[in-house]
Amino acid sequence: QVPLVESGGGLVQAGGSLTLSCAASGRSFGSLSVAWFRQNPGTDRIFVAAIGDNGGTYYGESVLGRSSISRDIAKTTVTLQMSGLKPEDTATYYCAAKIGGINLMSLTYNYWGQGTQVSVSS
Repeated sequence: QVPLVESGGGLVQAGGSLTLSCAASGRSFGSLSVAWFRQNPGTDRIFVAAIGDNGGTYYGESVLGRSSISRDIAKTTVTLQMSGLKPEDTATYYCAAKIGGINLMSLTYNYWGQGTQVSVSS
C-alpha cells in the first residue's frame, strides 16, 4: 500500500493560482508514476497531469499551458502548480500513483488519495 495525502486545495478567484501537493506518507514514490485527476459529482475522473517514473511529464488538454507538475529530489512529494484558474477548473482533485509509466486512464492507477477540493469563483 502507498497511502497518498493531498493538500493545497481551496477557494480562489478566477485568474488566480493554486499549488496542490501529494505526499506518499513519509516514503518515496520510488519507481511509481504519479498523476492528478479531477472529478465533479456524477462525472468521471478526468486526467489533469502526471509525472512518470522517468521524470517525464504529461498534461491534459484542459490545463495545458496553465499547469506544471514536478517532484522533489527525494521523490516524496509531487506538486501541481496551476495558474490562470477558471471556474470550470472547480473539482475535487485526486492524487494517484501506479507502477510503471504514465497512463491517462484512472483505472490503471493502484493508489489514490482522498482528494482535495478546488473551487474557482467567477
